[in-house]
Amino acid sequence: MTDPTAPILPSLSSALADMIARRKSAIVSVHSHRSRASGFIWKPGLIVAADEPLADEGEISIRFPDGSERPASIAGRDHTTDIALLRVDTGNSAPVALSPIVPDLGSLAVVIAAEQGVTAAALGMISLVGGRWRSMRGGEIDARIELDVRLRRTHEGGLVLNASGEVVGMAVHGVRRILVIPSATINRVAGRLETHGRIARGYLGVGLQPVELDDGLGAMV
Repeated sequence: MTDPTAPILPSLSSALADMIARRKSAIVSVHSHRSRASGFIWKPGLIVAADEPLADEGEISIRFPDGSERPASIAGRDHTTDIALLRVDTGNSAPVALSPIVPDLGSLAVVIAAEQGVTAAALGMISLVGGRWRSMRGGEIDARIELDVRLRRTHEGGLVLNASGEVVGMAVHGVRRILVIPSATINRVAGRLETHGRIARGYLGVGLQPVELDDGLGAMV
């Protein structure tokens, strides 16, 4: 009896390999003090990476797929959305086109990352899709997307592609889950970081001090 899946699996395998090959030139390794992660070329001279694995001090270098390594500087970073923007000479490498599409629940997704400059990939499934939400640090994320995949720490900041090969976001570690920072959020935040170097947010400059009163405790503002 002929196996009905025989022609399907080789076709799927070839399609995935071709999809990864088309994107891998834009994937880089981000090396900072005692930390290794991934990133991608967002615009000529600019790389988007995950903010959390990026060291707070020390030098930063970018390793490209051809093995070359170049120093980078921080153009801006936003802890609340886990997005960092780095300036580096990207040479002739083409940037990635981000798609605003939100993937469907249960659809396949591919993570393309880098390991010491060598391209790495993993196949997973979109396990949760929701609306706009705020991170624990107060950042506004355009869609809640969770990905069922094993993600190494060094692969954080890698691209997430849907089954059509469109780049739908960046893979990062959440609390006991893998999150996808959507393309819409990346473009919005990275655009502000490119222009202003930071994300301006309002704050309330209030200080409190406990005060003992005759009838109990109070507070001095």
